Amino acid sequence: MVVPLAAASTSPLLAWREPIYIVAGFAGVIGMALMLLQPLLIAGYLPGFSGPRGRRMHQWIGGCLAVAVIMHVGGLWITSPPDVVDALLFVSATPFSAWGVIAMWAVLATTLLAMFRKRVRLRPRDWRRIHLALVVVIVIGTIVHAVLIEGTMEEVTKVLLSGLVLAAAIPVLIRFGRLALRSTPRRG
Repeated sequence: MVVPLAAASTSPLLAWREPIYIVAGFAGVIGMALMLLQPLLIAGYLPGFSGPRGRRMHQWIGGCLAVAVIMHVGGLWITSPPDVVDALLFVSATPFSAWGVIAMWAVLATTLLAMFRKRVRLRPRDWRRIHLALVVVIVIGTIVHAVLIEGTMEEVTKVLLSGLVLAAAIPVLIRFGRLALRSTPRRG
């Protein structure tokens, strides 16, 4: 997770950028790195983070991921509002923008659902199904967004991080997807 950040810090593209733009770019890299932890935490694959502790850390990292996305988009907004407006309206000339916007909305939807799921009385099974669907959108959208951008992230580490995120997410999505799709458990 640290290698892509270190590689990005040596990017020659940072030389002429404003500090807020650099922070926004690194927020995106950090957000993508945090995505690697999410499936590992929720599945209990990280030593010392299984069960309730892993779920709490998954929720905390999810909040950090949402903050990273807000910082990423907010920083880009400050440095170039027209580009962000074009991206949000899906009229940007750069194809990576649409993928990033789709992933951003999925992250924000997931965050809001997680925060208010008890208030809206979302059943655990429905929460899992919605969350898993949004995770698919987040993972695919983020990876395509990152791979298409020729920016701060160094190419090899960007592809490797994308591969690791996929490798961590796919088995967990399959495992939890099977659980979410099972019929309603019998009572009694």
